[in-house]
Amino acid sequence: MNFYLLLIGIVIFICILANRYLEKTAVPSLVFFIFLGMCFGENGVFRIPFDDYVISEAICSISLIFIMFYGGFGTSLKAAKPVIVRSAILSSMGVILTAGITGGFVYFVLHRPLLESLLIGAVISSTDAATVFHILRSKKMALKYHTDSMLELESGSNDPISYMMTTILVALMTGESISIPVMFAKQIFLGVLVGIVAAKLAVYLLQHVSFHVEHEKTVLVFSVAIVSYAFAYQIGGNGYLSVYLCGILMGNASLTDKKYLVHFFDVITNAAQVTIFFLLGLLVTPKELPEVLIPAFGIMVFLTLIARPISVFLLLKPFKAPMKQIGVVSWAGLRGVASIVFSIYAVLQDAPLKDNLFNLVFCIVIMSILIQGTLLPSVCRRLDMLDQGADIRKTFNDYQEESDICFVKMHIEENHPWINKQLKEIEISKELLIVLVIRDEKTIVPDGMTKIQKGDLVVLAALEFEDRENIALKEIILTENHRWIGQTLGEITLPPGCLVIMIKRDKDTIIPRGDTKMQEDDVLVVAKQPPVLETKSTA
Repeated sequence: MNFYLLLIGIVIFICILANRYLEKTAVPSLVFFIFLGMCFGENGVFRIPFDDYVISEAICSISLIFIMFYGGFGTSLKAAKPVIVRSAILSSMGVILTAGITGGFVYFVLHRPLLESLLIGAVISSTDAATVFHILRSKKMALKYHTDSMLELESGSNDPISYMMTTILVALMTGESISIPVMFAKQIFLGVLVGIVAAKLAVYLLQHVSFHVEHEKTVLVFSVAIVSYAFAYQIGGNGYLSVYLCGILMGNASLTDKKYLVHFFDVITNAAQVTIFFLLGLLVTPKELPEVLIPAFGIMVFLTLIARPISVFLLLKPFKAPMKQIGVVSWAGLRGVASIVFSIYAVLQDAPLKDNLFNLVFCIVIMSILIQGTLLPSVCRRLDMLDQGADIRKTFNDYQEESDICFVKMHIEENHPWINKQLKEIEISKELLIVLVIRDEKTIVPDGMTKIQKGDLVVLAALEFEDRENIALKEIILTENHRWIGQTLGEITLPPGCLVIMIKRDKDTIIPRGDTKMQEDDVLVVAKQPPVLETKSTA
């Protein structure tokens, strides 16, 4: 037990340190975590034997719940509105076409059994939302013709169709008696129904219930994501479709303090992605991969250069999409972790397979991320698809939170220089705006003629500072006999780069000045510049 705890701690430590530098590399950083898992695995440096498909499938499926929920939560329907129909067609008919064409290649060229060929096509037919989101955001790639929104919506919503085809084909291969139309319709109908009901209920609670602790809202949304998946799955619906739809509806609803949800699920999904890729790297046995490398490479090349482009062309050309847009959408069909998870599901169901499906799909996904993911920015530039005047963040629901407005209050005390002045006479920074004046319990929405009076509470709006890398906060508690007690702020010597920005005294918050005197039990909030880790240049 202690050994595994030590292993988990070391891996998390390595991942956190490495992620800071991997963001700057051309290769998608998630690939690093797969190779890290392989390094710890049976044929790696540490030689840890791990071949538990059941545990792996459970952990990966749970992680996918939050990845898909947040994929929907972060998708802005307003930004995607011009391409929502095309995205829906690509995520449904596009997946089916891609699976069918790829399955035909495996059947006729690689001479695999028909159902196995179609299963391989179904498993790798969806594109990876996490990798697509990561590349677009990290490289700040806003694309012309709303292509970024199309890719985000398509890649976030096509996993459920791939999963449905996988479950149907596995059922046929294992001899289970099913009605394909009934099973297909049941999964879609129940998945959509549960997703809508869960989202509507959660939004109602968030808008009408008063929570004693702000983070209770986050816990509520966390539980809703789990329930929307699990309940749909329990009654025969498509859990992935349900949780994705639930995320979309909640993310596009009017919710207060949405940024706290965004920050929480940012952490959860990043941790889930790292966990999945590391675990899959740990699960794979590298010495078994050479026997599937050639067919995997052939399938990946056919899928990337023929199957995906044909599907995209047939579905987007009727909308008169430019060829360069079709080219980018075709190349951006990266395979990802969902494909590997679906392959594990097929293996656990004992579907009769000629090849090790997990190893085959693993190699296809790695090649796809390495080749397509690395070259995607270059392809977009070569096809002149980068929109330099747009902001990729606007395609995500949390854009408004990334450039959020914060409010500060100012008490107009005696001798304040603003007293008896009209707002138009007051010189303040153009980045500040006086939005409210509270006077004798009356609220005044001011204009240029509004005169400031003694005792007013003035509320100003400003852009919130989010560059957390360049500032850190630290609390200093003045306990009994602390040497600063009784001294003024001007008499205290602080380390270079530090500034006392606030004092918490009982239930009061004090913005300090040089003559503010320190008292016992005061809590000083100190802003300081964190140390910067510099690397020596080798140039």
